[in-house]
Amino acid sequence: MLSKSQARAFFLGGTVVTFLIFIGLTIYSFMPSNDQTNFKDIDKNVVRGKEIWESNNCMGCHSIMGEGGYYAPELTKVIERRGEGYIKAVLMSPAPWAPKGRKMVAYKMSQEDADAMVAYFKWIGKIDLNGFDRIVSPLAKDKLKDQQKIQ
Repeated sequence: MLSKSQARAFFLGGTVVTFLIFIGLTIYSFMPSNDQTNFKDIDKNVVRGKEIWESNNCMGCHSIMGEGGYYAPELTKVIERRGEGYIKAVLMSPAPWAPKGRKMVAYKMSQEDADAMVAYFKWIGKIDLNGFDRIVSPLAKDKLKDQQKIQ
């Protein structure tokens, strides 16, 4: 059993060590060599794509990096999965898109707006995800389990 002064010293020592570890990790995470944001590739087309994403409330149904709605597919790596042509076709389509019974609004985007959205998706797709190559929507977890059983 520790005496009162030993307990106080143990507590203060542990607090100081934990605080120093926290400060060290904080400094380390802000070092330029650890930057994972891909900010150098942001151009006006990427910014325009983000503005279109927000103004159309795409996050109400879709998610990026796990954030957003789960009604529609996760779009972090959508360019890798579907390709530019598919994305542009969906965004420029005059008819509502309804794969698997889930209806997406027909945005009838111009070529420039569709290009901006593709630029935004490309930029998002290049962000370092710390080894999480793809983020799975909770709605698709059953599919993921089925695929793991097959392998």
